Amino acid sequence: MKNLIEYILIHLVEHPEDVKVIESEDDRGAVYTIHVNKEDIGRVIGKGGSVIQSIRNIGKIRAVKEGIHAYINLAEDDDEASDEE
Repeated sequence: MKNLIEYILIHLVEHPEDVKVIESEDDRGAVYTIHVNKEDIGRVIGKGGSVIQSIRNIGKIRAVKEGIHAYINLAEDDDEASDEE
């Protein structure tokens, strides 16, 4: 799943080298947190949130196929990504 999300994002953004997807678990299931360059956040969100919603829908389809619960979040700022390395 992580590879699928990264693949979509790398081909969507202007700064693919800054794309990072962090996978974690919580009581709801798998959580995928997306970190992108600040200049690409608008592109990832899309008009009215349409792009991020589409990415989440693709993730839900993949999660159902794998039999898991998955949630995709967009990180508010990129500072968290550098802390987790």
